[in-house]
Amino acid sequence: MGKIIAIVNQKGGVGKTTTAVNLAAGIGLAGKKTLLVDADPQGNSTSGFGIHKKTVKTTTYELLVGTGLAREAVLQTEFDHVSVIPSSMDLAAAEVDLIEADHREAQLKMTLAALRESYDYILIDCPPSLGLITINALTACDTVLVPLQCEYYALEGLSQLMASIRQIKRLYNPTLEIEGIVLTMYDGRLNLTAQVVSELKKYFSDKLYKTVIPRAVRLSEAPSYGMPIQYYDKRSKGAAAYTDLTKEFLKKNRR
Repeated sequence: MGKIIAIVNQKGGVGKTTTAVNLAAGIGLAGKKTLLVDADPQGNSTSGFGIHKKTVKTTTYELLVGTGLAREAVLQTEFDHVSVIPSSMDLAAAEVDLIEADHREAQLKMTLAALRESYDYILIDCPPSLGLITINALTACDTVLVPLQCEYYALEGLSQLMASIRQIKRLYNPTLEIEGIVLTMYDGRLNLTAQVVSELKKYFSDKLYKTVIPRAVRLSEAPSYGMPIQYYDKRSKGAAAYTDLTKEFLKKNRR
């Protein structure tokens, strides 16, 4: 049965989608069948794999509101062992459409249940908020991966996110656990970076990934070409970082 990991941070611009796309690509390159569910209305994970949003018929929106089947939504990408359930701007309306739905927090869990046997890993790229879409992802997943930018406000946001995860665990998903915290946009020359890392080690030492994701121009360029960094420029430091993160992720999951 495939493991479901929600990639979550309620703060935007922290490398969440970059991590979702490149970790999915890395796991696929390791020979594992991987599905990336784009649950962000911006649809950046969808375009990050070269999928044109205007051409897709069934998206995460249809799955959440119950008008489409999960298998109808899956698109095979041109990248090794990676499939995508795309997003569209319609997804922005899902928060409103779900308000009066029965078991509104479990719509994604129910629809992904049909796909778990077909994949080794299912990653969910969540929107930068803690609304109903993210609640659906947290209810559906086994673990939560948190990309965290090395800045002071990120620590404040992390405590809020952890409180939300504890609440979802209590109400809807009693087996929910933290997969890990990945430091993104890392610059070891800054004193602030060292302070953030020190604080995180104090409280989350067992959950903090050793691999850090640096600021890198090639990482920023890759999405505009519809390619994960490992395919866009496999010799770049961004590709090396996500290759290392993938190895660390898979090693943890072997245990």
